[in-house]
Amino acid sequence: MKIVTVVGARPQFIKASAISRAIVQYNERYPTKAIKEILLHTGQHYDEGMSAVFFDQMDIPRPAYELGILEKTHGAMTGKMLQQIEEVLMDEKPDLVLVYGDTNSTLAGTLAAVKIHIPVAHVEAGLRSFNMSMPEEINRIITDRVSTLLFCPTKTAERNLSNEGISEGVILSGDVMFDATLFYREKAKQQYSLDRWGLYKNQYVLCTFHRAENTDKEERLESILMALREIANDIQVVIPIHPRTKKMIQRYKLSKHLERLRILDPVSYLEMIRLEISAKAIMTDSGGVQKEAYFHKVPCLTIRDETEWIETIDMGWNRLCDANKATILNAWHGLRVQNEKSKNIFTQESQPYGNGMASQSIVGSLTSFSDLF
Repeated sequence: MKIVTVVGARPQFIKASAISRAIVQYNERYPTKAIKEILLHTGQHYDEGMSAVFFDQMDIPRPAYELGILEKTHGAMTGKMLQQIEEVLMDEKPDLVLVYGDTNSTLAGTLAAVKIHIPVAHVEAGLRSFNMSMPEEINRIITDRVSTLLFCPTKTAERNLSNEGISEGVILSGDVMFDATLFYREKAKQQYSLDRWGLYKNQYVLCTFHRAENTDKEERLESILMALREIANDIQVVIPIHPRTKKMIQRYKLSKHLERLRILDPVSYLEMIRLEISAKAIMTDSGGVQKEAYFHKVPCLTIRDETEWIETIDMGWNRLCDANKATILNAWHGLRVQNEKSKNIFTQESQPYGNGMASQSIVGSLTSFSDLF
């Protein structure tokens, strides 16, 4: 069986590492039925700290194809990706295309495949924010509609697909991000000390924000920075800054609000895991970081109006708030986690993201699908 895996953004590298590792394990056990995985990197994340270092640290095979597509608009980026991915697929003739998440790379890989009648497997299917102003929501809805195999990380995602009339090919697999977190957590602890940044356990808040709705509007971006500056009066605020965020701060001339904040260059996945583990709390607009906070038992404040990961809200480890200074500060002062939930969070009964074996489950389903050829 030959698979082309399409990736392009940081969260996809993390998810792909878990699946690729499971494929290697499968091939070692069943060499006569080996899966050949061909990695295609669109280049959607181009910064060294956001992309290349991941392949080094996470032992992901170097991509066979690196498209280097850096277009600025959604249409131009997706169109160029679609064209070049199609060329690769025509040459490789894979049995299946594997896509992750909800980025432009996801959509382009999906459309390129289905238009030349190659089945698509979507990892992280069924997530919904129910906010159609988000490009990610459009990408995931279209991808789910045309995919052959839909791997849902949670029962909520499975239910979302059912509500949309999608039932064929739907598989409740668990969350590959949970697999990756469990695998890399100890490695991150061993490889990086907080001394690297001059930090101490539970003595800082880790903050990341990069979404367009928070960075591309001056009023919202300034409001977030002003809130963080006030929080920094009580506890150190550490921000591994995203290239988009840095660019917009410079564009709107908001650097004055960074005076009390600890700004870091983009960090690798293992460095981010290390920073998350020891944080007093996490503030973010990232879907992946919300879950990682939950996995590490660190309370999280999500600067968004909605989240796809409602389980983190239901379990009491995550709170939502909009990008308003007063709202953020109010939510920050009320951020608490119940101790009794911390004791039981990873029991089989209470873990909504699976048992840490989602990757093996997905590879098993892929091999079963290949038997139909």
